[in-house]
Amino acid sequence: MLDRASTFADPEIVELLKTRFVPVAIDQAYQRRQKDTEGEFYRKIAGQGPRNNFNGTTQGLYIATADGKLLSYNNNRGADRIRRLMKEALETPQPGNISAVTNRKLDPRFNPRPPEGGLIVRVRAKVMGGYEETTDPWRQIFQSAVSRDNLWITAEEHQALVRGDVPERLQRRIARFHLIDNTRGEPPMWRDEEIRHISLKISGGKLTGNVVLKTDRGDRGYEAEFRGDVTIENQKVTGFDVVALGDFWGAGPYTGGAPKGKFPLAVSFTLADGNDVADGIPPQGSRGWVDGYLR
Repeated sequence: MLDRASTFADPEIVELLKTRFVPVAIDQAYQRRQKDTEGEFYRKIAGQGPRNNFNGTTQGLYIATADGKLLSYNNNRGADRIRRLMKEALETPQPGNISAVTNRKLDPRFNPRPPEGGLIVRVRAKVMGGYEETTDPWRQIFQSAVSRDNLWITAEEHQALVRGDVPERLQRRIARFHLIDNTRGEPPMWRDEEIRHISLKISGGKLTGNVVLKTDRGDRGYEAEFRGDVTIENQKVTGFDVVALGDFWGAGPYTGGAPKGKFPLAVSFTLADGNDVADGIPPQGSRGWVDGYLR
């Protein structure tokens, strides 16, 4: 989110990416583990950088030639440095006549596909208030950030929604993996036993309900109400516009800087139309165990 609102909001960087580079965005937690051609090519590049232990994170921004030679690496925020590294890379002699990388094999563990006949729902979260005022530009970015993720719904659950039912397993998936404060980093997902209550129902095309989530120690929780519309046409869900709004409290190891005490958090759910390349990204909560996510 910091990069999106700073580095990749810089007009010159955006223009360079569109005209002089081939931009690629990945989840390195997948590629550094993948036993296939894509994973091998990524590890070839990342292995030349400072984060070359593939048992840990290799997060960062990499600039490389088409044949996989690393030109620069950076994991610091700010457009000025990235702009300079990009221009330096363009001055570096490039190899010619590079053969295309052919994906000879595909590691199924890290190439999940949305359930056939199911639905993809875009999920966004935003802290609606409670932050202390700050003049720090990086904190301001966090405080105004809107996160995004995808919710996967199976074909069986899709048909249940058409009938006006919200299956319990879908309710619990929404609670565990999507009612999270992921606006400042990667959050802890809720454990099954931390779902104290959830009840969602559809009546007359309206979805309503409520949820209570809380850790055993009570140091993190969320109590919210659901309101929204579910549109059905020709035995298919053609519209899913729902918002959960309530009080969140606490933070995780990588989501520090939350407002003190309870603060308002909104989580929106909107049916994806397939026009955004990000619609194909697996849900964060499914990372490495899609079957567990969908159960």
